[in-house]
Parts: sequence; C-alpha cells; structure tokens
Amino acid sequence: MDYSGWARSGRDGRVHPVTLGVDPAGLGSADWDACWQGGLPAVPTGGCVYGVALNHVDELAALGAALGEPPYKAPPKAPILYVKPSNTWSGPFADIVVPDGIDTVEVGASVALVFGRDTTRVRACSAWQHVEGLTLVADLSVPSPSFYRPPVRFKCLDGFCPIGPWVVQPHAALQSGSVTLEVRVDGSLLQSVSLHALVRDAAKLIEDISAFMTFRAGDVLMLGSGPGRPMVRPGQRVSVSCAGLGRLENRLIRVDASGSPAP
Repeated sequence: MDYSGWARSGRDGRVHPVTLGVDPAGLGSADWDACWQGGLPAVPTGGCVYGVALNHVDELAALGAALGEPPYKAPPKAPILYVKPSNTWSGPFADIVVPDGIDTVEVGASVALVFGRDTTRVRACSAWQHVEGLTLVADLSVPSPSFYRPPVRFKCLDGFCPIGPWVVQPHAALQSGSVTLEVRVDGSLLQSVSLHALVRDAAKLIEDISAFMTFRAGDVLMLGSGPGRPMVRPGQRVSVSCAGLGRLENRLIRVDASGSPAP
C-alpha cells in the first residue's frame, strides 16, 4: 500500500506532500534526506502540543494501589492534560542536549494527532473529520515521583519534545488503534505500546477535551504513553517507530562550554 501525508522540510521550511510506497517505519535520516535531495524534515507543526497523562490501561494497572493514596486518593475521572511549549520541540533526527546535572531521561513515546481545523464541542463519531493526520512524539522528561503533576522544570527542558518525521494520513489501521508503538535504545527494543489499550481512544479524547477547550488547526495531541518507559542517558540513541507511521530517532548528547558535543 501507499502511505500519503506531508512533511516540513528543514532545508526550505516549506510543507511538501509525500507519498511512500514502503513502510515509513523503516526509513532513517538518510532516506528522508533523499526526499528533498538534501535537508531533513523539520517539526511538522506550529500549534500547541498537548500531552495526556495516564491514558493507558496497563499504565494504570502498573500503578495499582498508588492511585488511591494521598494526595489524589482515586484514579483520574477526566483526561489529565499538560503542555509541551515550543522551546521543547525538536526535529525528528536532531541531537537533544541534556543539561549538566541530569543523568537519566525518561522516554514517553506517543502517537499524536495533528488537527486540520479548529475543533470545539465535537462528538466522537465525527472526531476524525477534524484530524489532518498522525505523527510521532518522543515526550522526554526528567523522572519524577509525581505521576499526576510532575514539575514543569522536569517536562519542559529545551529540546525535550522531538516530533515527526512527517504527518501521515490516518488510514484504517491507525484509526482503529490496531497498531503497536515500539521504542528502541541503541537498537535494543525496550518498550512496545498497543494503541488498543488506551483508556480513551483518539475519538473519545477529542470529544472529552473539546467539550471545554478549542483545538486550533495545527495543534498536536499526544494519545498517551504506556508503562515501562525506557530510561536513557546522554550518549544513547532513542528510536520511536510505528508501522505505517514512521520512525523518530534522536541522540542524547552533552555539550561543552563552546556548545560543541562533549566526548
């Protein structure tokens, strides 16, 4: 089958239509570079990027009794939202600088919706009509003991939200959730997340959230990450992939005083 969508070129900053005859999950930076004869994809959004915490059934199960302990005392009854501001956004094959004093980074891999038009008070049955396509996000953060409200300084470090490499039109398998997200670190598979196991699927999330706020065209909504999120260190390479959707790959680095990658 063909996979159609669009990508923003880092070479000229323009949006280009893309049609691929192979599964984009197998494409690396060199393959995307060849699409424009030089230049990698850039962040494919200019809107706001929202995350949803605790939206995976297995993640809730793994927390167990902790969900009933103070200060929250009960599992969430509505979507738990947070924001990844523009300072956190990184290109799909960019190096991510880890600040000094941080030795471990948590990877929250997610499939994300990109809205094609303003969306407010939408029912689940028509929710997909408002979606331009799907992309991948690696929601990086400093590990925190708070699973409801981690400190902003742990979630919003510069570059800690790689997005891309493109926005693919949501074919039937992606809409139904019958796909699996995989996270590899230095080539080793460390996490598999089934989209069938979401507490609220994409359409239900759009219905529940758009009931009280408006998504603007270009906004991005992550569907949530599963349990067992990989912990990585500077010097390691993280790959997030999904059949039919693509591969997002980034290397975590340190830099020296001059801004050059540290050995």
